[in-house]
Order: sequence, then C-alpha cells, then structure tokens
Amino acid sequence: MTELNANVTAVSGAASRLTAVLQDAYPQLLALTEDASLMRPAKMTWCRKEILGHLIDSAANNHHRFVRTQAVARLQFPAYQQDHWVAAQGYRDRPWQELVDLWRLYNQHLVHVMKRVPSESLGNQCIVSADEPSTLGDHMVDYVRHLKHHLAQIFTRD
Repeated sequence: MTELNANVTAVSGAASRLTAVLQDAYPQLLALTEDASLMRPAKMTWCRKEILGHLIDSAANNHHRFVRTQAVARLQFPAYQQDHWVAAQGYRDRPWQELVDLWRLYNQHLVHVMKRVPSESLGNQCIVSADEPSTLGDHMVDYVRHLKHHLAQIFTRD
C-alpha cells in the first residue's frame, strides 16, 4: 500500500486523482482502434482489451469492498482470481468502445462512493488476503495506484 492509515484528506486526494485519470485516459482509450485493443503490449500476457477488462473487474471487486467495509470493523473478502475472471468474461470478444465506456462509468461511480465514505469507517479492516490486510482508506488510495499502473501498460507503445 502506498499510504498507511489513509485519512479523509488522503481518500479525498485519491478521489480527485481518479477523476483526473478518468478525464485524461478516456479520450486516449477511445483513440485506440479495435485492432490496437487486441494487441498485447510487450511482455504482457493480456491484450489491451483484457487489461481494461481486468480494470473493470477491479472496479467491481473494489465496489463491494468500498461499500461493505463501511458497515463493519473488519471484513474478509474472497480472493480475486484475476486470470479466471478475465478469461470467463471473454473481454477479447467485446467491442472496445463498450469496454471503455463501462470502465469510465464504473469508476465515476467509485469516485462518488469514495467521496461519501464516513471518516470513522476509513480505519475499518478490508481483508483481501491473509498477507495483505489494509484499512478501507488505504485500500481506496491503493486502488487508484493500481489503476494507473495498468493504464500505463495499455498505453505502452510496442
């Protein structure tokens, strides 16, 4: 995690960074052609569509974490089997623009959720794996870092 014990200011900053990323990345993603979306960036297992699909899956999984962890002091979530999720949903077979729009809209909703989390919930434990328990606030901050990491992979020039 990039920031420990994230407070309201850190989460608000993460929400602002996510908003800025969405504004910057959306037109760049739309500019990629369908053919380009099927290309694998150098040394990557997934093509660009599948990387974006992974980010959609990340939004879906984190949506549950962001909402449910507000209600209890400590909550364990099932492990995320990313390769299974990406393969099972067949992102390669979906139109690029639909994936880009879904990614943007889902993340806009997550910005809304992040902005309204009660400060007293930010310290609640969101446990995704035994090795990596984190507070809800830390998890929100790290979500934006993770998203930016994978967008950089999508935008890598071959």
